[in-house]
Amino acid sequence: MENLSLKATAVGSLPYKNPSEALDLIFECFREIPFWPQLAAADRREDMIIQYNQGVPGIKFNDKEEKYYCDTQSDEFFSELEEFFLDYESVVNEKDKSNLSKYAITEPYSCSIAPFFERLKGCKFAKGHVTGPFTWGTSLCDSECKCSFYDETYREVLVKAITLKAVWQIEEFKKHSPGVKPVIFLDEPVLSQYGTSAFVTVQREDIENAISEIAQVIRAFGGLCAVHCCGKADWSLLIDSNVDIINFDGYAYSKSLCLYSNELKSFLKKGGYLAWGMVPTLDKTALENADAESLTKLFEKSVSYLTEKGIEQNLIIKQSFLTPSCGAGGLNIELAQKAMRLTSELSKRLSEIYEVI
Repeated sequence: MENLSLKATAVGSLPYKNPSEALDLIFECFREIPFWPQLAAADRREDMIIQYNQGVPGIKFNDKEEKYYCDTQSDEFFSELEEFFLDYESVVNEKDKSNLSKYAITEPYSCSIAPFFERLKGCKFAKGHVTGPFTWGTSLCDSECKCSFYDETYREVLVKAITLKAVWQIEEFKKHSPGVKPVIFLDEPVLSQYGTSAFVTVQREDIENAISEIAQVIRAFGGLCAVHCCGKADWSLLIDSNVDIINFDGYAYSKSLCLYSNELKSFLKKGGYLAWGMVPTLDKTALENADAESLTKLFEKSVSYLTEKGIEQNLIIKQSFLTPSCGAGGLNIELAQKAMRLTSELSKRLSEIYEVI
């Protein structure tokens, strides 16, 4: 398999309403690792906390409050739950994919994914994404506003639902572009809040086990598992979760990696990747002022933080690729275009500097 060294992709969301326009930009900038975009401006149901609700037992919509919640008390839920677990067992353990389409991501939850598949032919990599179990489980609540992650049974439902959504994407990628290597990102922005007073009762092992279970199945079906977190986080938690790729906000938080240099060195030596979010999509002023030259210098400085901790530069470069710091859905179209093109330009520039082909 061709490696990912200094290639580029993006996190997921874009501000477009027209999927063709979004995909044109993606395939212009990220032909080597294209991704399907979340377009919440086109439909609210493309929001990352809502987008994966299809086919998941217990999720209902409260018309009065206009929000989704999980109902784990109804007879309907227990009936759905039995069928859901049987489907999971069939797909994951028996490799029987006949029921996998029940967990597809289709309109109105995504207007871009079907046309994305049609453009995939010949791609060596394809990036998909799901909301990570901690972020989804602390954002989706029951009718009494209790986070579903605290409910052991429903946490298991979310983990298995994410897994099925990931496997469905992997199979669709391979169907439309045989030979492609799927890369599935778990988007975990709330992971930066783990350890704070907001989630003081959450056990580390519950997060690790959830992510690890999903990552294991993604690999079993031929994919790579990445976790994206755009804040400062306990990066050792992700290393211990056995993910393949850690995607972080390299623009703002590169120094935070140094605290985990020993674990990180081992992670990279075993083939793990760092996906450096070097283009600042969370700071509009910074993005307006950014250019490839300044970001190149920032990347080199960021790499030096790790080399000073005893990690070889060649190892870091070989096991690194590039993204924006986070999604671009909150930007206007002009700035989103700049972020995508700047990420692509930075990839090409760094590849020349470090002689990566």
